[in-house]
Amino acid sequence: MTKSNVNPALAFKNADHGKSSLTKLTVKDRLAYIQKLRLYILENREELITRIQNDTGKSRSDALMSEIFGILDHLAYLEKFAVKVLKDKSVHTPMALMGKKSKIYFEPLGTILIISPWNYPFYQAIVPITAAFVTGNTAIYKPSEHTPLEGLVEEVLSACGFDENWVQVVYGNGKTGSELIAQKPDKIFFTGSEKTGKLIMRQAADLLIPVELELGGKDPMIVFEDANVKRAAAGALWGGLTNLGQSCTSVERIYVQKSIYEDFRSELVRLASQIKQETDEDGDADVGSMTTDFQLDIIRKQLEDAEQNGAKLHLENKWDGKSKMIPPQVIDGISHERLVLNEETFGPLLPVIPFETEEEAVRLANDSEYGLSASVWSKDMKRADRVARQIKTGNVSINNVMLTEGNAALPFGGVKNSGFGRYKGEAGLHSFSNLKSILLDKDSSKYEANWFPYTKEKYKLFTDMTLKLFGKGPFSTLKFILPGLKLEAYSNKVGKAGRK
Repeated sequence: MTKSNVNPALAFKNADHGKSSLTKLTVKDRLAYIQKLRLYILENREELITRIQNDTGKSRSDALMSEIFGILDHLAYLEKFAVKVLKDKSVHTPMALMGKKSKIYFEPLGTILIISPWNYPFYQAIVPITAAFVTGNTAIYKPSEHTPLEGLVEEVLSACGFDENWVQVVYGNGKTGSELIAQKPDKIFFTGSEKTGKLIMRQAADLLIPVELELGGKDPMIVFEDANVKRAAAGALWGGLTNLGQSCTSVERIYVQKSIYEDFRSELVRLASQIKQETDEDGDADVGSMTTDFQLDIIRKQLEDAEQNGAKLHLENKWDGKSKMIPPQVIDGISHERLVLNEETFGPLLPVIPFETEEEAVRLANDSEYGLSASVWSKDMKRADRVARQIKTGNVSINNVMLTEGNAALPFGGVKNSGFGRYKGEAGLHSFSNLKSILLDKDSSKYEANWFPYTKEKYKLFTDMTLKLFGKGPFSTLKFILPGLKLEAYSNKVGKAGRK
């Protein structure tokens, strides 16, 4: 059974024991456990959804689509591609190293400390844990104290045959996380707030621990006048309200070209007024409740700041300022310095802002400390691509929303205050690996041209070879051969004779 809630020092000691058995398994061997895990989650999905719902308050459909389906898709990707991605890779060897071979080995880092957030507690546990596992690392997982899913990760992994020392769960708050970092893991993978990410990075810096930070976002959606208004509004609604907006990649700023602004806003208000909100038992609800009390304070503050400065709220279902069932709200008439357009919201607020030109849309989208995800909507695919390239962010969906996360082959991560590093896809598996560079040469009596002794003649020959190899003009490779052979012969001669 997977060990849970051991003290930090013991957890790392156990992880060291686990490394010996885990590293003996090939990637293919590890994938047998991944397949068991995928089938277990698939077969037990309803019970898992109930556990997720009890801790988070989200709707069952939200839990199914954003957590269960996302995990299954990730595991299926690992099963299909991990062997190929982690296979020894041959790379280019330059002419000057003729006769040698170059490779990259993808080896485990050791023990990965995974610290996850409260908004997607099952997904953000299983995805990084399995990425670490497939690459041969043991993992120590610390869930958020707000949605710990206590005992669930251990139960699931144990049912699939994972050794108790391969993955361990340690419960606790920020103090516990700090104690775990003090044990010097081989890497820290953190998903959460910018504030906590900075604290983790500060502590890790003193210990020279590599850190990957997946932090917050203030994701823009740009809708051009040629976009399908009804479809774009439906995309904005889902992108802004999935998990009741409690997602780092939820749509938090909607920029709409002026000529379609009124039509778009009206359609968004119409759709938002139809949202069914409850913690359901049968999947017949769009959204559930907020998860944490402290997030209510942030949303209350943003709404007050917007309303006091002339913003208009378009839905009649006003929030009492206390209930976790915050109703969705469409807001406009907002100046760009307002909190709702600058601070991460993590709630069901849909601010809509008009723009006139493409250049203005790009400027507004980039006017943020964050850069995690974005979306661009237009029939003109050249324009959509052009704008996507100009937005300073880690992910862009074109004519869709939050869809980069829907492809397990795409790397995920941000820029600016949204963090750094990438996980998922090839880049993600490599980020959990030690990329060991290998240069293979045959054992022989040959002396290298760059070895001692250095002489005037070697200097002359090496210069001639360099000019031929890197100079202008065609046939540089052929021109290189003759001086290269002369240099090789001379280097062998003086190498064996030594300096006299």
